[in-house]
Amino acid sequence: MPVILAIESSCDETSVAVSNNGKITANVIANQTIHENYGGVIPELASRVHQQNIVPAVNQALKDAGLRKSDLTAVAFTRGPGLLGSLLVGVSFAKSFALALGLPLIAVNHMQAHVLAHFIDEPRPEFPFLCLTVSGGHTQIVKVNDYFDMEIVGETLDDAAGEAFDKTAKILELPYPGGPLIDKWARSGNPEAFSFPEPQIPGLNFSFSGLKTAVLYFLRERVQADPVFIENNLADICASVQHRIVSILLNKVKKAAVQYGISQIAIAGGVSANSGLRTGLEEMAKKQGWKIFIPAFQYCTDNAGMIAIAAHHLYQKGEFVGQDTAPMARMEF
Repeated sequence: MPVILAIESSCDETSVAVSNNGKITANVIANQTIHENYGGVIPELASRVHQQNIVPAVNQALKDAGLRKSDLTAVAFTRGPGLLGSLLVGVSFAKSFALALGLPLIAVNHMQAHVLAHFIDEPRPEFPFLCLTVSGGHTQIVKVNDYFDMEIVGETLDDAAGEAFDKTAKILELPYPGGPLIDKWARSGNPEAFSFPEPQIPGLNFSFSGLKTAVLYFLRERVQADPVFIENNLADICASVQHRIVSILLNKVKKAAVQYGISQIAIAGGVSANSGLRTGLEEMAKKQGWKIFIPAFQYCTDNAGMIAIAAHHLYQKGEFVGQDTAPMARMEF
């Protein structure tokens, strides 16, 4: 019965979780508010704050799980992809912690873990299923054949969906992180107030750079004519932009579902917490007859719970790594 301590430090959240025979009994997330002063994540600052947070987070996770260090049977960590400095903190700590306790190490792919977050709680999808993985750095449609048999069938050619939200928020002069604020304002706005173009990209790939440019030019023109245009129309602007981003995502998912004959659809990643995307997926599922899977909010953004569940399945396969394992900023599925 594996009891695994899992560490996630790929970007700016320091997270530690415990998996007890596949059940997540602790999931601690320490956020880094310092980046709000700079309008985005500063890699050097992120790695420094990880060093401050990681020991308290580990202690809190063990306390929440009601365990001692001697109860653990393995240590897992995010190997990549992510910010190299941030990953180094988590990987180095995990290796030292495991060495001191004589425990095996499990390396986890961050993007695979986002998909496998669906196996933390019921209901769980059956293989094969499609997973739309959307975050600040990635936008992918993944065909999931088994726990670690995943194929990217569509991905962004430029900006990720999360970037489109954040860059729009920056244009609107909303504080960082802007994506959740656009979602908040959009709830009271009219999604059809303003029309933004949907890029015609062949196949299952995405593009968001054109949308970002269209929003920039639209706002520049309107503000020239009316200096308080954004202030007076913020909710409608946010709702319209969010509506277009969601339609771009879901139209590709619909196309993939038809192409592969799959009716089990999941979403994962930080943007899967977006209320517009969740509502849009639910509405499309009713029309298409899909069975959909949406993770709990705490497992949408970067968290160690998803690393722990991925590590549980790797433990079952006996896939361990040595002390010579290094983090990878870029890491394929």
